[in-house]
Amino acid sequence: MIRNLFKTTYRLLIQHKSFAFINVAGLTLALACCLLTFLWIQHQQRIDNFHRNNDRLYTAYQTVTTGNQVEGSYRTPMRFDAEQNARFFLVDEAKEAVPEIQSVVFYATGYELPWGHPETLEANGKKIKLKGSRASADFFEVLNYPLISGDAKTALNGTRNIAISQKTAEAYFGSAQAAINQTFRYENRLDFIVSAVFEDVPESSSLTFDFLLSWEAHNTVLESASPDFNTYVLLKEGADATAAVQKINAFVKPHLNSENDTKILIGLQPLADRYLYGSFVNGKPAGGRITYIHIFASGAIFILLIACINFALIATARAIKRSKEIGIRKVLGTSRKLLVAQFYMEASFLTIAALLLALGIVALLVPFFGQFTGTTLSFPLGQWHFWGMIIALALLTILLAGSYPSFILSSLKPIKALKQQQLFSLKKGTLRQGLVVFQFGLSVLFIVATFTIYRQTHYIQTLQLGYDRENLLYFRIEGELMEQRNYDLFKQLAADVPGVRMVDRSSETPHAMRFLVDIPDGTSNTSNGNDAINWEGKQHRISTGFKPVSVGYDFVKLMDLEIVEGRDFSRTISTDSASAFLVNEEAVRQMGMSAPLGKWVSAWNKKGYIIGVLKDYHTYSLHEPIKPLIVDVKEYEYFGVVLVRIEAGKTEQALAGLAQLYTKINPKFPFDYQFVDTEYQSFYNNEQLMAKLVNIFTLLAIIISCLGLLGLVVFAVEQRTKEIGIRKVLGASVPDIVTMLSKDFVKLVVIAIVIASPLAWWAMNRWLEGFAYRIDMRWWMFAVAGLAAVAIALLTISWQAIRAAVANPVASLRDE
Repeated sequence: MIRNLFKTTYRLLIQHKSFAFINVAGLTLALACCLLTFLWIQHQQRIDNFHRNNDRLYTAYQTVTTGNQVEGSYRTPMRFDAEQNARFFLVDEAKEAVPEIQSVVFYATGYELPWGHPETLEANGKKIKLKGSRASADFFEVLNYPLISGDAKTALNGTRNIAISQKTAEAYFGSAQAAINQTFRYENRLDFIVSAVFEDVPESSSLTFDFLLSWEAHNTVLESASPDFNTYVLLKEGADATAAVQKINAFVKPHLNSENDTKILIGLQPLADRYLYGSFVNGKPAGGRITYIHIFASGAIFILLIACINFALIATARAIKRSKEIGIRKVLGTSRKLLVAQFYMEASFLTIAALLLALGIVALLVPFFGQFTGTTLSFPLGQWHFWGMIIALALLTILLAGSYPSFILSSLKPIKALKQQQLFSLKKGTLRQGLVVFQFGLSVLFIVATFTIYRQTHYIQTLQLGYDRENLLYFRIEGELMEQRNYDLFKQLAADVPGVRMVDRSSETPHAMRFLVDIPDGTSNTSNGNDAINWEGKQHRISTGFKPVSVGYDFVKLMDLEIVEGRDFSRTISTDSASAFLVNEEAVRQMGMSAPLGKWVSAWNKKGYIIGVLKDYHTYSLHEPIKPLIVDVKEYEYFGVVLVRIEAGKTEQALAGLAQLYTKINPKFPFDYQFVDTEYQSFYNNEQLMAKLVNIFTLLAIIISCLGLLGLVVFAVEQRTKEIGIRKVLGASVPDIVTMLSKDFVKLVVIAIVIASPLAWWAMNRWLEGFAYRIDMRWWMFAVAGLAAVAIALLTISWQAIRAAVANPVASLRDE
């Protein structure tokens, strides 16, 4: 029986090549889209899933509640002892108080300098800037970053050990084995001995580092400020994470919660979920990249659904041509089950053919799709779960594509089938109409999404941030530039470099300013527990977050900031360096000042007066609202960044001159710079990726929907062949015939627009809620999407309608 079904199916598909081509084309596009999307999703889900004991590994996070405001982050709170040495609750103390905890490690991720910036290592006459961090001594024992050389237990012991990656070892010493016990000069300050070489950090790791120093080294010999850090907790086998969280909070509560109405709670998030859940809602991990995974997975499934609907519609359109075949089969005794099997066999043939073509397309496109999405993707032929996914996808497609034609066409009455009576009615075909509405409804949804994402992406890329980010670069103050005389010399000579307009300094980069939450009593969520900010008229129980920054005298001019009240810092006023502050409008609002000029404020253990108010400008991405900013002038800080404004069109000339000058004054450090506008764009990688993929989904949805609509038009023409012939004989023109055939389909598209528009409005508004600054949804976006859908539908319909309208009526009226 199977052999006969196979032969019959093969002959039918060969006989109706156009039918087979349309269905295979639609299914191929949909399956290729699904496979590429699922490969990308699989890549995202692999991040941080490679660690041993992953089921017992957690990332600690904190929920900070101040009044009615709740914020969350993966930072871990610390407190400071009398000597202002940082104490980590989980590492130093809570581990002993919570029996469920087996190990605790931490990894520095601070936003303060130098984190987020490469650091210079020198050895064998080579100076290279590398990404480095700090970690606790048992980092390599708990997390799965395998060592090639060295001992995981001692790799980060002591104050002079450094662990480096394999590529770093090869770059300096030729091999991992040769690197052991070699000496690195760190930042031209201290020497460190290579104690271990670890395998290069895989792309599936959310942490990226080329070398690690111990926390002990950072806190003692480097004498650096305490960074922000992530804490990773390994629970004992069988331990209950909920019980561990309760005991941790019971232990730290007396230390963290003070009388200023600020409440801090510690939570544990599975490490494997850390990358996907990077955003916080009500102080808990609840969003982030996982949202995009859900969106793209849904989009791929919808594309597949549209292709399967096409199969059903086109199969129905062919029903009249196959009605006699079905009737004869039933008269000869063919059971309905056998007919159902026949239609499923056809669906299987087409699906397998489409799947093979889709696999070929995916194999060719995987490298390009990886570049397109900014990931490294491969074609996983040797992975069983990939083939399991393909088999599941094939079975799902066969089920979706074959069910409707199998059960509907096999239910035809033999007498009606043999007489070729009107078997189906377009107007009464509620399910078929619903399928068309569903297809074009999705198309409208995708078109609206395309408009919205494009407009929001364009908005954030072109928004006036309150300062000029074009032709602006920065580089770290390090080495010889940390000395006042060398910085002064560099600034003086750099001003004469061709193409350079202005040079100044800042303690923070324009897009990486610290957010300091004012929590008194020796606790803070940043490294500076003694930096509580106070001001005239402050209520005792108010806690406000600030972005503090120290700048040079030319900072306001260089950044092109606007002063809305008061004045800028001045070199001619000697008190400015000791007791003057600038604040932004948001700081004035949150401090509750009606007349801020002359009011006293204190920060960094320094008390002074507000001399000017800056117009609000964005210091981070548009996902976050503008924070209160407080600025003082320190022309001679030993840390921070040098800001350089370059003349438009003279970038290469200016960079060449700056590099030459930098090497002359600071020869021990490579000239490593960053353009501010490039850094700003990097904040929106997810949005840019979403825009690209939604464009692809929209194009595929439109193409495949048009194939389905074409199938329905064929169905209508087949049903109304004699009617069209009679109308032509009675004098109907070609436009009349085209209008008659088109109006029912246009009605369906209009219904799809009406249904899809509110859904699109809701979905896009939900997405826009992730931005503190966003566009408004406009009526014209839905009007354009609707007109586009109608135009596309009319173009699809017109071809077949005109063909039917110009056909010879004699042929359609002749009886066999």
